Formats: sequence, structure tokens, C-alpha cells
Amino acid sequence: MRYAQGGGLTDAGRAARERVRLQAVERFEGGQKNREIAAAPRVSERSVERWRRQWRERGEAGVRSKGSPGRPRLSDAQIARLERELERGPLVHGWADQRWTLARIKTLIGRLFHVSYTVEGTWLLLKRHGWSWQQPARRAIERDDAAVEVWKKETWPRV
Repeated sequence: MRYAQGGGLTDAGRAARERVRLQAVERFEGGQKNREIAAAPRVSERSVERWRRQWRERGEAGVRSKGSPGRPRLSDAQIARLERELERGPLVHGWADQRWTLARIKTLIGRLFHVSYTVEGTWLLLKRHGWSWQQPARRAIERDDAAVEVWKKETWPRV
């Protein structure tokens, strides 16, 4: 079965596929052949062979859905701990400045929970839990506009 771009099955689609597999189990128990089982729900014989093998090895549990492949790898308690650690700031965790980057948060998750995320996965995790990227609302007090202009005139052309 081919899925739409970025697709996969929704929870409803996964439940429908599981119903088809469980109906196949009933037919396995009734002694029907793979070709007969595959014809009714219009699935391939190869799929029915795979389901039958899983059914023989592990029973009905072998053909049940394993759930969404994108399920979260951190528990609610771990998310709460991560939020507390993020609020403590990067300095506490050994970084030289007060900027949280996705790469730093990814590293922190690995250190705290021994779970590996990609940078993109880290962003999705944070977004799912209400975190967002930030940018300063105003310029820093320490900013020296005259020094910036000198830098632009002297250094920028060489870069």
C-alpha cells in the first residue's frame, strides 16, 4: 500500500488494518488457504503469509498493531524534568552562554535520559509541548552602535 506524501496511516486507518488482520486470524483458525483469505479484503497473498507466520509464532498478539511508529520516547515525567532543566538555563549544564539551541537541547536529552533525538525531532518534541523559538523584543542594552558601524566599515568589506 502506498501512502500520500509524508503519509502513513492515521489511528483510524491503523485500526481498520488491524480489523482486517484479525479477520484473517479467524480464517486461519477455520483452515482457509492464503489465496482465499487475501481475496476478500483485497490484500496480497504475501501479506497474508506474513500475518499467518506472525500468528503461528505469537498468536493473535503477533498480528495486532504495534501502535504509531512516531510515538513519543519520553514519558510525561521525563518531559516535566526536561522543562525544569531548561528553565535552569544552559550555564548550569556547562555551556558558556545563556542560549538554548536545538543541538544543545538534543545533547541535554541524551545526557539526562539516554535517548537520542535528531535536531528536527527535538524541535517537534518542544513544539508539541508548547515551547517556541524566541527572538529578542528589543536590542541589547550593551550594544554599541558606534562600534558596529566601525566594524562594518573596516571589517565587512574584507569578509
